[in-house]
Amino acid sequence: MARAFLFVLDSFGIGGAADAARFGDTGANTFSHIAQACAASSADRTGLRDGPLQLPNMLALGLGRAAEAATGYVVKADVPLLPSSFYGTADEISSGKDTPSGHWEIAAVPVPFEWGYFPDTRPTFPADLTAAIIREAKLPGILGDCHASGTEIIAQYGEKHIRTGMPICYTSADSVFQVAAHERHFGLERLYELCGIIRKLVDPLNIGRVIARPFIGENPADFERTANRRDFAVPPPEPTLLDRLTARGSKVIGMGKIGDIFAHRGVSEVRKAAGNMALFDATLTAMDEARDGDLVFANFVDFDTLFGHRRDVAGYAAALEAFDRRLPEATARLRPGDLLLLTADHGCDPTWSGTDHTRERVPIFGIMPGMPGGNVGLRRTFADIGETVAEHLSLAAGRHGTSFHTAIRHHA
Repeated sequence: MARAFLFVLDSFGIGGAADAARFGDTGANTFSHIAQACAASSADRTGLRDGPLQLPNMLALGLGRAAEAATGYVVKADVPLLPSSFYGTADEISSGKDTPSGHWEIAAVPVPFEWGYFPDTRPTFPADLTAAIIREAKLPGILGDCHASGTEIIAQYGEKHIRTGMPICYTSADSVFQVAAHERHFGLERLYELCGIIRKLVDPLNIGRVIARPFIGENPADFERTANRRDFAVPPPEPTLLDRLTARGSKVIGMGKIGDIFAHRGVSEVRKAAGNMALFDATLTAMDEARDGDLVFANFVDFDTLFGHRRDVAGYAAALEAFDRRLPEATARLRPGDLLLLTADHGCDPTWSGTDHTRERVPIFGIMPGMPGGNVGLRRTFADIGETVAEHLSLAAGRHGTSFHTAIRHHA
């Protein structure tokens, strides 16, 4: 039995979503807009990088073909495809464009219901919810109570938080309640306990995640969020690919925030690291340790949190290039019959207005050494990704998606 490695480049959409207009995202395209911005400028202001976007290893696995299939965007780079590589694109059928919906659908469980959201008002949280949080967590009050960027609201309220002990509470266009607090002055475990209380209180509102956002530093100049983030998510509505694998005795190693996204259900082991490159190192170790029938499922979150939401085109481009340079280290660890599949959970076009995710198709590209490769086409749901992994790992077919192993064989 082979192994499977599923890498999610968080927010790396490729445009063209069939229902983009419903979300106000017609024309959004994370990949092509980054590439076009890089091509139009010889250097960025930060000095991070120069010239056209360079992703030769991802292009050799089919990223460019996937982008062309999604929107007709042609990558101007002559990079031949590797033998056994495959490529395609997928639409999302879940109701949201958020992290849980995207990942659950990738794991073959689309989300048919609508999440609850907080209005973009000030205050944003219902008064009775705020009062219950203060009462049950024995807090002197809360700060923020608005839609905000995580780094900006820490800079705005961090010193007052340290002085008063009031946590910083905020949200975004996602179905989320976020709490920022100082690791030392407020306490990391106390922050987690607070988020656990809030998780129970927002359940009736159908809020997808409560996120603990710890930070360190003593003033706005040196405030810094740490790697001890923790997501308190509602569990998926039915068994996912991860549950199906662990139920039959296989191991699922969740890298980064995968465990949090799935409410730690179906995840045998959680491994975290601070930053994409450290997480890549940890993922390589997990690949070395994976046995037949196992899945290593990794989320590389920096693309989204550090660059997409902050609308940092140059930073996003540099992060993609750094990831691309490391990719051969992963492909070198593949055995004949293994599956390495790269995709995304939504878009977050750094050239788009606002700071929200963008509704986009996601790329499907990767390699199965020793197997035929080719075009897997436009998939109607991300769930086809999960069902492909399921078939590859000899699981019975699930309810929602269709494996594209057959499409590859027919193309070959």
